[in-house]
Amino acid sequence: MAKKKDIEKVESAPLQPLENIENLIQVIRGKQVILDRDLARLYRVETGRLNEQVKRNIERFPSDFMFQPH
Repeated sequence: MAKKKDIEKVESAPLQPLENIENLIQVIRGKQVILDRDLARLYRVETGRLNEQVKRNIERFPSDFMFQPH
């Protein structure tokens, strides 16, 4: 379960201009991706916390939402 302070950070985070988000998109192996560190920065949470919450709630995400390189 997300901690209240983490939820407050997301809810209070100001919206980012589209250009800022577009600059974070990278093409890796022909797929458009945003790295977890950049996504965490957008949501103003630690990268580890973002990954933890995704793993805990994986059923809420499409199968191609996240990948880890080998």
